[in-house]
Amino acid sequence: MELKVEGLNLKVRSTWRDKIDEETERLDRHHASLVHNLRVTIEQTSSHREGGYEVRLIAGVPSDTVVVKRKGDSVQPILVEAFDTLGLQLKELQRKRRQSSKGQDVGGAGSAGLGVIKNVSPFESYGFILSADGREVYFHENSLKDLEIDKLSEGDAVTFGETAGDKGPQATWVRVA
Repeated sequence: MELKVEGLNLKVRSTWRDKIDEETERLDRHHASLVHNLRVTIEQTSSHREGGYEVRLIAGVPSDTVVVKRKGDSVQPILVEAFDTLGLQLKELQRKRRQSSKGQDVGGAGSAGLGVIKNVSPFESYGFILSADGREVYFHENSLKDLEIDKLSEGDAVTFGETAGDKGPQATWVRVA
C-alpha cells in the first residue's frame, strides 16, 4: 500500500505518524491488498465550533475511492475514529462486491432489505442506511424497532422496510440484523 501523510497549517508530529503507521498496519491486515494507496491529511482548522483539527483519509481501491473526514479537538482520537470508519466502509464495500458477484438483488420500493448504518444523528433523531445496492436510505428514530437511536453506530448491520419518501427512499422500519 502506498501511503502519503501530509499536514496543512501544521507540522505532522512523530506520535501522530506512529499512530498512522499502527492503524495502517491494522487496516492492511484486515483488508489485505484491497487498498492500493492511502492519503492521510491532518489540517489545523480556524473554526472553534468544529474543533481544532480535521483528519481526511482518501483510500484508493480497485475502481473506487473511499473518503473519510473527521473533526475534533485532538488528533489522536480522530485518527483512530477515521481509521475505524474507513475499515467499516471497506468491509461493506467487500460485502457488496461479493453479493453482486453472486447476482443477488436486494431492495426496491416497498420491500425489505439489508444494509449498514452509514451515519446517525441521535440529537436530530434521524440517520441514513447504506443499502446493499449502494443507495442511501433515510430513517427516523420512530421507525426503529426494539432499539434506541443512541445505541446505533456507524457500520451496524440492519434490516429495514423501504418505501418512497418525499425526498427519496425512506425506511418504514429498522431492526438490527
